[in-house]
Amino acid sequence: MSDPIAKLSIASPIVTSVPGMNADWEKDASIEELAQVAEAADRLGYHHLTCSEHVALPAGDGEQARRGSRYWDPLATLGYLAARTRRIRLVTNVLVLGYHHPLEIAKRYGTLDVVSNGRLILGVGVGSLKEEFDLLGVPFEDRGPRGDDALRALRASLSRTEPEYHGEFYSFGGMVVDPCAIQEHVPIWVGGRTLRSLRRAINLADGWTPFGVPLKQAGDWLARETIPPSFDVVLAPSSRLDPIGNPERSRELIADTVAHGATIVNANFASTSLQHYLENLQALAELNTT
Repeated sequence: MSDPIAKLSIASPIVTSVPGMNADWEKDASIEELAQVAEAADRLGYHHLTCSEHVALPAGDGEQARRGSRYWDPLATLGYLAARTRRIRLVTNVLVLGYHHPLEIAKRYGTLDVVSNGRLILGVGVGSLKEEFDLLGVPFEDRGPRGDDALRALRASLSRTEPEYHGEFYSFGGMVVDPCAIQEHVPIWVGGRTLRSLRRAINLADGWTPFGVPLKQAGDWLARETIPPSFDVVLAPSSRLDPIGNPERSRELIADTVAHGATIVNANFASTSLQHYLENLQALAELNTT
């Protein structure tokens, strides 16, 4: 048996409903079916699974056509899946930094790190949905510099019971956060659709997990920048994988994604049922290691 072609991950099915991305079976799927996916991915050695954040989205065809409407809460979802798995990493992909004080994130997701025995990866972004910012009463126009300051505050706070930070937007000290994350260094990944998100990730975080960025564009951006050692890049192949029907093409797509700069390949494939999804997970894991 040869070494794996790449680390593999999954964008968790069921937890979102984005047009063109979800299979019909996901619409009415249960938490038990999601747990079966997580358990299978855990058993098969997938690197991580994800859950995104939106509090509320505008009704109507515009934003729902672009973003969908369903977003399971990541803290509740990942907390449950932590109890059903043992090794797979749990990724918020992504939390919107402006919606939370850094110490809220440090406490809530530090607790998730405790209950998962150190499997948290904190995926964050600056956000782009003004209506949601307005709903929550948080500033929108300065979300970029505010997000940068939040990233610095998080790095100073995660894994510390008495964090201290003094920055442009956030300043605190003399407070106890218990429990806090048990990892000495919780990985922080930055999501986004822009070159600016990659540069933010390089300067302030440990990885980049873009969304809605074509593979070639992501590769071009990565080639422009000096990427730090041990920096993670999560990219999806240019088309959906079919490890059952076309394993060789799937192998080629994984290799191509790595060639464009991915350190972790986010697997996505068409499925007709939960069982079919699980069979794809199994087939992809097998072809990745043979």
